[in-house]
Amino acid sequence: MSRTALLTDHQWARIESLMPSSDGSAGRPFRDHRSIVEGIIYRFRAGIPWRDLPENFGPWQTVWKRHRRFSGDGTWDKIHSRLLAEA
Repeated sequence: MSRTALLTDHQWARIESLMPSSDGSAGRPFRDHRSIVEGIIYRFRAGIPWRDLPENFGPWQTVWKRHRRFSGDGTWDKIHSRLLAEA
């Protein structure tokens, strides 16, 4: 496992279906959810400011905005509920 690839394929498969779709939304389609989620995990695990995210996760603003969106639309709540139910 590399320093920035944080989720195994099995872990990602458990939450992938809970990710929101950008189909039918105005603007650009979402960037790959997996790299964004891994950027969010990396940021919290490393305890760094958003601006210090490594570039391979994409622009830090994109990662921050997606985290904020997932917090507001209930995506994180759905993920936590599913993982808790599976535990």
